Amino acid sequence: MTYRFAPRVLMLAVLGGLMFADVAAASQAQQPFYWWRSDEFRKELGLTAEQSAKIDSIHQSTLPELRQEWDELNKYEAKLSKLLESSTDEALLARQIDRVETARANLNKTRSLMISRIRLVLNTDQRARFKVLADRRQQQNGRPSDSDSRRRQEPGKNNAQPDGNSSTRPGR
Repeated sequence: MTYRFAPRVLMLAVLGGLMFADVAAASQAQQPFYWWRSDEFRKELGLTAEQSAKIDSIHQSTLPELRQEWDELNKYEAKLSKLLESSTDEALLARQIDRVETARANLNKTRSLMISRIRLVLNTDQRARFKVLADRRQQQNGRPSDSDSRRRQEPGKNNAQPDGNSSTRPGR
């Protein structure tokens, strides 16, 4: 890193921290919504009791790993924030950034694998209907339905999606 690049990294980290604080505060106020347990979603999707139980099993078996990875990511991000405030050692900062990004990648990988397992429980028609239901629910809650507008949330603090996060759908 050059000295011209370091201020950019610092600014990105500060902005990212501010955005994360807003999302974290918002997620604390929201109750989890487990769509596969919702009578409305189950009826409109035509989910069987067996499918609902299978999805719940996938979610519950993955949740401890997701929480552990979430905690690890938060720990590394907190350390990076402290280093950004106090350290001028670019090599040290680069190593910590690598740790943060590796932790983030691990969390996303676990989450994506869980979503793919859930997706396999639904048939093609159910996945298409789920997308419509999820989009409608997100719009009712004042959130964009586009999957590019992802918000990171603590696992188990979900809104309308199968995985504890607000934007990924099993049909995608």
